[in-house]
Order: sequence, then C-alpha cells, then structure tokens
Amino acid sequence: MSEKVWLITGCSSGFGRALAEAALLRGDSVVLTARNVATLADLAARWPSNSHLATLDVTDFAQIQQVVDEAVRVFGRIDILVNNAGYGLLGSLEECSAAQIRRNFEVNFFGPLELIRCALPHFRAARSGHVLNISAAAAITNYAGFGIYGSAKCALEGMSESLAAEGRSFGLKVTIVQPGPFRTDFISRSLDRAPVALPEYEASVGKFAKFIDGMDGKQPGDPDLAAQVILQAVDAERPPLRLVIGKYALDKVRRAMVARETELKTWEAGSIAADGPAS
Repeated sequence: MSEKVWLITGCSSGFGRALAEAALLRGDSVVLTARNVATLADLAARWPSNSHLATLDVTDFAQIQQVVDEAVRVFGRIDILVNNAGYGLLGSLEECSAAQIRRNFEVNFFGPLELIRCALPHFRAARSGHVLNISAAAAITNYAGFGIYGSAKCALEGMSESLAAEGRSFGLKVTIVQPGPFRTDFISRSLDRAPVALPEYEASVGKFAKFIDGMDGKQPGDPDLAAQVILQAVDAERPPLRLVIGKYALDKVRRAMVARETELKTWEAGSIAADGPAS
C-alpha cells in the first residue's frame, strides 16, 4: 500500500486528532490543521518527518487557499482531504441568533465547500483524490434543537452527492461519514447554545438538551476505533458514498428507511396520480 498524503481540518481533538494519529502511525503523511497549532505540537514531535502543522480557520478563505498550496508544496500532492472541523448549535430556530446561524453554516458548510474548491484543481490534475466530509446523525433524521446544525450537515451531504457525480470522470472519490455519538469533546467544547430558552420549547428542545448533557462522556463510540473504520474505507477499491459508524447511527438509518418507505406507500397513489396523462 503506497503512502498517502492527508489534509485534515480540526485536528486538535475528536475525530480529527484520532484520524490524524491513525494515519501517521501507519506511515502516511498528514497536514495537521487547527486554529491553534500549539495543540498539535505533540503529534508533530512524534512524527517530524511526515507531519506538517498549519494554522487554519475554515472561515478564512484566503487562509484556506494558503494551506492547500502549502500542503502541495511540502508533500507534493494531496491524496485525501478530510473536512472534520465543525461545531454544534443547540437551540430552536426561534431562539438562535442570526449571527449564530450564519457562523454555524460558515464553519460546517461554507468552510468545507471552499476547501474542496481549492483542492479540486489538484485532484483534477492528478486524476485521483478522496474527499471525506464528516457529517452527523442529525443529517440522518434531525432533532428538536439541532435545526441549524443539522441543516448545515444536510447541506454538506447534498453538496457531497453532487461532488461525487462531478468528480467521477477524473477519479475523485467522495465519502460522507455519518457517526453516531462518540466520546469526543463535542458536547463539552464544540457545542454553542442559543442565548435564550423560551418556555414553549422546554418539552422539545429542553428535553433534547438534557439528553445531550447527560450523555457527555458516556457515549458508546470510541473515536480511535472509528478512525480505523475510516482507514478501511479510504483503502477500499470502491469506498462507500455514506459510511455510517456506530450501532446508534446504523439503527437510526434503518428506522429512517422504514419510516420513509411507510410514508411512500401511504401517499403513493396520490403521488402517481399527480403526473396526469402524457401530452
């Protein structure tokens, strides 16, 4: 297996760090990015020859271009781009501020989109490449209180489907990673909250918030084991478009498929009738 060159966003913790370490351990080269690269100093010290640190705020488009160019300059190419950097936003659509909503989309959608756009010329020239976009269980079916965060991840998934179709002719592979709850610091460190809590949403958003808070540190998923699953997908000759990780997420997908099929059957006759006779 030939060495691969990775560019991973959000390497300071969670999936980004676990995946970066797993790739480095097997001899791949990794451009490690974070807003504060001091958090990555230990990784750079352990793998000085095949790691490279780069400061990256995914909302800074000029910096995105600089980091992509730097990755190619240092390692000669990019084989795998991992859009991992992101954060949640907890609150009803009414409770979240306009600034919070825009910022969440900038980090979870527009940042990854711009990274892909900057990397695409290199992938086209090489006629190969793999983009992994880290999504969320909220994009399988959403929850009360994750309307904005889930919407941003749904946008990421929709864009990924088009990217897969557009890049197929020049060998580009695309994988959407849909993880369930994993023991990362997502809840404690990467979850923004609405500035107000209206009593009318206590039974919906409030209930979900309590569920989320009670889960922190007790999630069933191990990010290091998830990284190994992602490596298997990267190495596969035909990697999946969607890689669902963890029993929670698998069960969620299956329930969603059953619910959708049931709804389709219920409304099938009326839906077909809407076509009308051919003109």
